[in-house]
Amino acid sequence: MKLVVMGLGYIGLPTAIMFANHEQDVLGIDINEKVIQELNAGKIHIEEPGLQDELDRAIQNNRFRAGLDVEAADAFIVSVPTPNKNDDLKSCDLKYVLAAVNNILPVLRKGNTIIIESTIAPRSTEDHILPLVESTGLVVGQDIFLVHCPERVLPGQIIHELIYNNRIIGGVTPACTQAGKEIYSVFVKGELIESAASTAEMSKLMENTYRDVNIALANELVHISAELGINALDVIEMANKHPRVNLHLPGPGVGGHCLAVDPYFIAAAAPEQSYLIQRARHINSTMPAFVVKHTMAIMEKIQGKKVAVFGLTYKGDIDDIRESPALEIYRELERQQAYEVVAYDPHVEADFVERDMEAATANADLVLILVDHSEFRALTSHDFANMHEMVILDTKQIATNCVGMENYFHLGTLSEISKLEKAGVTV
Repeated sequence: MKLVVMGLGYIGLPTAIMFANHEQDVLGIDINEKVIQELNAGKIHIEEPGLQDELDRAIQNNRFRAGLDVEAADAFIVSVPTPNKNDDLKSCDLKYVLAAVNNILPVLRKGNTIIIESTIAPRSTEDHILPLVESTGLVVGQDIFLVHCPERVLPGQIIHELIYNNRIIGGVTPACTQAGKEIYSVFVKGELIESAASTAEMSKLMENTYRDVNIALANELVHISAELGINALDVIEMANKHPRVNLHLPGPGVGGHCLAVDPYFIAAAAPEQSYLIQRARHINSTMPAFVVKHTMAIMEKIQGKKVAVFGLTYKGDIDDIRESPALEIYRELERQQAYEVVAYDPHVEADFVERDMEAATANADLVLILVDHSEFRALTSHDFANMHEMVILDTKQIATNCVGMENYFHLGTLSEISKLEKAGVTV
């Protein structure tokens, strides 16, 4: 079988390589010429454990190549971004998906399968993609098979989860569903769950919306507890000892291509029926401003002149900064121009990122931890010895070796910032 994968990002590339390493001939398509050149030279352009080895194997077996132009194939997988529109409810922008499908149409032939892996708003497959495909004169369900199969993988574990996670196969017709199952059965060992396309779309969106809403509950608890002088993290730990309670952990906000985006697709599709979803999005999207406010309160208390921001990605141990609340916080602190702000992240390569931790903390007054990178778990007071004022605000509760330090704060102890001291003298 020959497959064409449209979009070679965090999902498209691993998917393409996985099919290639299960004896399928795969052509990966991307609009970025540099990405194409790097992949054909045998180098991945994203950080994902094990992916480089998988690409090496695929190229060695002559099963994978990358290009700019679509070719005829047996199946086409669309895995391109679906950003938010700039409207009130940040609805789903299908322009990249529709452009990808349009590029497929000239080489489409009877018996082909088109799979949409991109996360899309409810009814997008039936209302927007189906008419586009049938504009060729081919009938979906008879001549062509159209499926929505959302990805459900965790960055850092993508290779394992592509194989072992259950997959939803949402066909426009039962025949489309069966065609999708045949393709994914090439390597998926998890259950292949049969579904209608619209149900598959909503299922993917609700998986991420569920997490977003529950994180919002934890973040709202932080707001309440900071006001009342209660340790929110202690509350969560105790409440979770109840056999039927599982509160999520709070944080500086929600980012990435899923949790910070998908709930809006539901809200925009049914605005009058989605109050809870919209409220949760508001709580989580305003957490960066909440963190900035408390950061500035600390700096005012200690008359600080330098903040070292630890972490810029949207989650730990990856290099992905899409929709990152940490990056938003860093940029807002810079915009304030109230003090020097230095970014340190061992996973991000950018001109403005300091790659040496000692240089980042030199003469800093506050270290603001925004991401739960594994490297931060090993931090101790010795790592902050060159600071001017040794104050830590850990919004991810990751630097557990620092718990007990005199001026170590997390989201459960924000009310104690008022007790801060400068150089041993109460200010």
